[in-house]
Amino acid sequence: MEIEGRWFHFRAQGHQNVTALHRSTIEITKDSYLTRRGDCIVGVSSEASAADLPAWLKERIRLGWVIVVVLCSNDVCDSIVGRGDPRLELSDTRKLIMRKSSYVEPSTLLVRGSKAAGELRRDLVETLAEGSPLDVYVTALPPGSRSYP
Repeated sequence: MEIEGRWFHFRAQGHQNVTALHRSTIEITKDSYLTRRGDCIVGVSSEASAADLPAWLKERIRLGWVIVVVLCSNDVCDSIVGRGDPRLELSDTRKLIMRKSSYVEPSTLLVRGSKAAGELRRDLVETLAEGSPLDVYVTALPPGSRSYP
């Protein structure tokens, strides 16, 4: 079977204070600064926040589709798979957050995610801590007979 899909792409920037140690979330922010306390943040100076997602993607997220996010920097990539949810507002103008939990607030992009910042590939985290650019790719897949989780 062949599947054709749409992806939303945006860029952010790594930062010297990226540690990616958080156990339940991954965050990307439009803010240009990062302190060591922001251990869920993997990208700053983002081109997009939850509010900036295209309408087609927001619709699919709110229908509970499977959400796939691919993070790449300097040819090192990792992925997160989670679920959309009808409760997601996708209205925050500053950040977006991928969550392992089912907690929802305006910046939440997906819930029940497959990993948190602390579970990302360490070579990706090291590249981001060197300040390398971060490419973010997001798509939504219709729930199938073997739905994610």
